[in-house]
Amino acid sequence: MIRKISPVATLLVGFCSSFVVSAQITSAGQDSTLRAVIPSVPFAAFTPDARSAAMGDAGVALSPDANSVYWGSAKLAQSTKDYGVAVSYTPWLRNITDDMYFANVSGFKKIGKDQAIGISLMYFDHGKFEARNNFGTSLGDYYSNEFYGTLAYSRKLSDKFSMGINLKYLNSNLAGNIAVGGVSLKPGQTVAGDISAFYQTEEIDEGTGKGWNYSFGLMLQNIGGKINYGGTESGFIPTTFKLGGAATRFIDTHNKLTFALDLNKLMIPTPGGTKGNNQGTIAAMFSSFGDAPGGFSEELREFMISAGAEYWYNEVFAVRLGYFNEARSKGDRKYFTVGFGARVQNRYGIDFAYLMPQKQGSPLANTFRISLVIDMFKKAADLAIDSEE
Repeated sequence: MIRKISPVATLLVGFCSSFVVSAQITSAGQDSTLRAVIPSVPFAAFTPDARSAAMGDAGVALSPDANSVYWGSAKLAQSTKDYGVAVSYTPWLRNITDDMYFANVSGFKKIGKDQAIGISLMYFDHGKFEARNNFGTSLGDYYSNEFYGTLAYSRKLSDKFSMGINLKYLNSNLAGNIAVGGVSLKPGQTVAGDISAFYQTEEIDEGTGKGWNYSFGLMLQNIGGKINYGGTESGFIPTTFKLGGAATRFIDTHNKLTFALDLNKLMIPTPGGTKGNNQGTIAAMFSSFGDAPGGFSEELREFMISAGAEYWYNEVFAVRLGYFNEARSKGDRKYFTVGFGARVQNRYGIDFAYLMPQKQGSPLANTFRISLVIDMFKKAADLAIDSEE
């Protein structure tokens, strides 16, 4: 598929359409109180996996798996598996185009009983474009794409508490090397990092299988430099504050039910805010909690809420549902999610998620994700060595 689109519009696809917020605000009208916080390279904040996507995009405090590289690598050190791999695929904006998608692959490996390392790669394909200038002259075809790679390290600091750190490289090629207004565009690139913490406690009766698991996660995601495409302006990447909690009720030896709740806030300047965009990353992170023109009440509206529930039967089959809420003045993304998961031998699995916008006409309608998962436990001999250590 070839789409005819101007270079300027191409940039808008990358900055706004991918995050869908601008379309939501336009449909709501030109109210001056609509101040969505829209970052550059928004794909760096997309939920990669189907499990969390089916739970309203809640994932900071869920049990560890390979996708914890995204949700907080601190969880990896507390995984009961030796290593794991996950591959996910999501067609994007299906009601608008048929050649846009993103895919993610993640993996981790335990090092001893207290440490773990991880790696992931997210790739976002915008599709094939035919660029035209303002006079309608073709400037050629090109493929627009973005990606980021992550290296992760996690360590337990106690039996119940662990921390993790990620290092990332981001590359955003929205318009190739096309010249716009006398300025030659170039792919934007930057480096970033994540810091995360995870705590969990569990009490289960060995006889009945009944009990509770409580977990809490905190993450500062995408702390990094601004990104520039060749012009004089640079944009903030989606630096995000994530705080989550989860409670799992073990009903018996075969049934368990998990409830999860996440709070998320972009730590970049609010449009029209008191601090402006001419700040460094760290200064913007701190000022983002108090720069909204509408004061404290507007700051509260910048928090996004993800809530979800998950039921597992015998670690073989799961059903999930969730809800995501964003204030009307900050983008108005509101949607329900559903999904399922299945495991074979507690090692090989598949997860599926489907998104249902609360409002008709949303560009997010018919979005689905699918993930393939492989988890491996340590051999008995290796477990014996760890226990001796």
